[in-house]
Amino acid sequence: MGNLMESEQQPAAAAVDGGSNSHVFITREPLSLDRLMMQVADNGCGAITTFSGIGLGTTRDHFEGREVVRLEYEAYEPMALKEMERIAQEVLDGKCGRTVRRVACAHRLGVVPLGEASVIIAVASEHRPEGFDACRYMIDTLKAKVPIWKKEIYADGSTWKANKEWDPS
Repeated sequence: MGNLMESEQQPAAAAVDGGSNSHVFITREPLSLDRLMMQVADNGCGAITTFSGIGLGTTRDHFEGREVVRLEYEAYEPMALKEMERIAQEVLDGKCGRTVRRVACAHRLGVVPLGEASVIIAVASEHRPEGFDACRYMIDTLKAKVPIWKKEIYADGSTWKANKEWDPS
């Protein structure tokens, strides 16, 4: 499967064998929301809430009036994974309510063509409000704290973009 981080190589087996309630990974391969949903499935939950949105999670074809050709992502991978794991654990520890049981988050690196996801999140919770809160918290905190950088390639040039949420503290 290419250059996958160790934590992604066998995520389903890790969930079954280790009983882990969180799955985070970084990959250069296309992301699968269905796969993430299967990783968080829990019969005790009434909702699986997901995030993969235009502008944040899916490569769009324009930004501020400029034609976007593709996006490229780079990361300091060991620290990015550590921060993603920290965010997942905060949610599981009750940051967004006590009914969140399982979370998963994946971020893509390298070239991300138009229409493909760059980040996806899935949250299993007993009740949907906590699931929605957890998805929002996870994407906002990921963009503010995780060392992943985006380069937008336009038809007329390119630029590295800082997330408006970025907080280096």
